[in-house]
Amino acid sequence: MLASKALAVLAFGIGSPALLAQTNDRPVAITDATIFDATGREPFRGTVVIRSGRIEAVGPNVRIPKGAVVIRAEGKALLPGFADVHTHWSPSGSPAALPQIASAYVASGVTTVNDFHQQPEAFEPLRAWLRGIVAPHVNFVARISTPGGHGADWADTNTTKWVATAESARRAVQALQPYRPDHIKVFTDGWRYGTLPEETSMNAETLGALTAEARKYGQRVLTHTVTVERGRIAANASVDIIAHSIQDALLDEATVAAIKAAGTFYAPTLAIYQLKPDDLDPGRKDDPVTRQRIRKWGFAQANLRTLFAAGVPIALGTDAGIGGARHGYSSLQEMELMVEAGLSPRAALLAGTANSALALGMADDRGTIERGKRADLLLIDGKPWETIADVHKIDRVLIDGRVAFGGGVKLPGGNFETALPAALAPQLIDDFERADGRSALDTLRLADMDGGVERSAVVANRVPGAGGGAALAFAVQMSPKDKPEGGVLVPLSRGSVRPADARRFAGIRLNLRGAGQYAVVINTLAGKWTAPVDATGTWSEVRVPFSAFAPVRNRDGAAAWRGDNLLEVGVVARREAGASAWAEVDNLGFYPD
Repeated sequence: MLASKALAVLAFGIGSPALLAQTNDRPVAITDATIFDATGREPFRGTVVIRSGRIEAVGPNVRIPKGAVVIRAEGKALLPGFADVHTHWSPSGSPAALPQIASAYVASGVTTVNDFHQQPEAFEPLRAWLRGIVAPHVNFVARISTPGGHGADWADTNTTKWVATAESARRAVQALQPYRPDHIKVFTDGWRYGTLPEETSMNAETLGALTAEARKYGQRVLTHTVTVERGRIAANASVDIIAHSIQDALLDEATVAAIKAAGTFYAPTLAIYQLKPDDLDPGRKDDPVTRQRIRKWGFAQANLRTLFAAGVPIALGTDAGIGGARHGYSSLQEMELMVEAGLSPRAALLAGTANSALALGMADDRGTIERGKRADLLLIDGKPWETIADVHKIDRVLIDGRVAFGGGVKLPGGNFETALPAALAPQLIDDFERADGRSALDTLRLADMDGGVERSAVVANRVPGAGGGAALAFAVQMSPKDKPEGGVLVPLSRGSVRPADARRFAGIRLNLRGAGQYAVVINTLAGKWTAPVDATGTWSEVRVPFSAFAPVRNRDGAAAWRGDNLLEVGVVARREAGASAWAEVDNLGFYPD
């Protein structure tokens, strides 16, 4: 049992003397633990000494420094912190908000995470937010897809880059560098699991050029790859991590050899694909989608066994935040599913620690319990190298040498918030005078369009405005589907991270010129609101009171207008399938109450 003096937390104002001592860099000694150091050696009884967030010493006969804070870990296992190389910090995930997502990973012993969900504009605001709460180390990963490909079916090109040639791939990687992405995710495979129409896939030349360009900046390339054919292309392009299970067929020897020869890691994300109890219900045996799920699951398990047996290194990823896979819990479950598929508990633990650190190029810094490494550690009540389910028995989690979870540690208030505090909304949102694609608020404008493989095409340019100066003109070629739409959105904060409080205003005003009816759109933390407006071929000032907006797609059943949670404001056109539309917008903002 740990003495109260041994508790520690990141430096967020927790007031006990021991906590303050650790924040003042007193050494920490974890004694009498059974250490699974993830280097390949057998677990051993020993002590780890931590100083300034790093492991200073580890072994069976380590001397405890004078004045050290001692954590007595007799009967507990000490492991490196886990890493999850594939997650989405999505507002539709569980939990849904950044602080609670961070807390879920910390509580599960996951100390390093890749987030694939954010637009690059959001990277720096989110990094700043994370610095103010207890959180794992988060790598922000920029996305690249193909026109009409997976990942491009819901986002514009300022959110997910679209490329189709080697040249456009190189330019896309270069264009992302000002945002300092930690890594690059590439949606290379358009196969939709045999249950949906296929999307476009990336050719070998484009993927090879993209990977080579990313390497120039020290960035790893992780691919969405789910078919044997695309697995071979990914290997030939020397991608760093194949994410998701290859599950359309059994792998052939040539593809396995190519993946191994490339040194590519394999993150099967079994947690997102696992069969649900009702999939095996006898009443569903004739359901073709269920039969396909069962067939794919068999391929996923078999291909993981084949790659592991061939010596391909396995990493841990989950796709948490998508499709019901829960943050934190899914990372632990992924190791259980690896064992269920045929790996040993030790192999699953290595996938979640040393291998994932290697896959991310971080093995010199973390992933094993060795001198000089970052002290991201967890104590477990059990022996997970024998019984993998023991990974759920987490007693303490240390990040940078300080206890972030367990033993009565209290998280700071920021870990319980669902959003950053709202900033007061300014009266002017955008007068479209800037020629660099950024608004008067210094935010990057976004294209707004329907989702899917065939999407409406939106082109925007600056033109002469309503009263001199510039305005924004956009044209839309509507997609051949029901209810197509297209237009522009202006984020109210960089990356749409901090909400805006517009309660001191009565509604939205803008100058508008066009032909027919349009919709003013307000995206909020709770969902989307729209109001119809009409335009003619001459400029007119339009004022839309907040009371005229109706909810379109809201979360948690929210239907009441709040006014203090606004993220983006814009204008879209809605027309018949295949039609075209145009509009010009100027002086977009709020008008006083």
